[in-house]
Amino acid sequence: MQKAEMIDLLKLPLIELVSLANKVREDSVGSNLELCSIINAKSGLCSEDCRFCAQSARHNCAIDTYPLRKKSEIIEAAKRAKETGAKKFGIVTSGNRLNDKELNTLIRTVSEIKNKIGIEVCGSLGALEKNELARLRQAGLSRYHHNIETSENFYPQIVSTHSFEQRVNTIKAAKEVGLEVCSGGIIGLGESWGDRIDMALLLKELNVDSVPINLLIPVKGTAFENLRPISCLEAVKTICIFRIILKDKAIKIAAGRETVLKDFQAMGFMAGANGMLIGGYLTVKGRDVEQDYRLVEEIGKIWAE
Repeated sequence: MQKAEMIDLLKLPLIELVSLANKVREDSVGSNLELCSIINAKSGLCSEDCRFCAQSARHNCAIDTYPLRKKSEIIEAAKRAKETGAKKFGIVTSGNRLNDKELNTLIRTVSEIKNKIGIEVCGSLGALEKNELARLRQAGLSRYHHNIETSENFYPQIVSTHSFEQRVNTIKAAKEVGLEVCSGGIIGLGESWGDRIDMALLLKELNVDSVPINLLIPVKGTAFENLRPISCLEAVKTICIFRIILKDKAIKIAAGRETVLKDFQAMGFMAGANGMLIGGYLTVKGRDVEQDYRLVEEIGKIWAE
């Protein structure tokens, strides 16, 4: 579909748009619900200026800051993730890239998790070079996470310390060494519907495997602390559009689903989503795992009807 066609779809009554997106989900990915869990393995003190991010050293946010966690701590978190039912475990670090010592530690950590725990390991480790990504894949990393965040046109409004091109090049390098790629972004940064559609179209062009949709929670101390969160309706429409464009890709609702969708989280899965993060996010606590598993049961019933 072209951009103009997607703009026209937004004019449909919500029930028609949701029905269309749900049919695409049903035909393209079926009832496969992907659950992931992450660890904030290195927090804060980031030199980049992403205006939405609580981990930037340029902001004054009340978050915990610490260097790369010990290998044993990350491995223990992977065990807990598997016990809660997550199929994938993501190691996330702050900063635009790792230094050599950090990379070597994580290569050993990934190898041990893969061999001893048996959960798929993903990494969100910044703008790594192709040879570094290849070493991680050889160690057992299966998927690399690197968000494009928004459209290329809107990107300069949210980040100035690194380029959109750098993000795209990192995704291409990960694909070239044989890694799956998880890439999405944040909705509610002040972008237009055109920006959201451009973002989804580029992700399709890049042939990423999984697309996390984060819904901005304005964090006190960031440059975006006074932005008004988007409505539940707008979030649901966004998920619909991403599903219709991306068809057979995993679309996951991540940070912000509790705050924006509130009691209507199941609507996100009627609108085309087929995955979610469980067990909390980076600097924001999520819901109890037990609550999410009740939601999983509810989604299964909705999809079965």
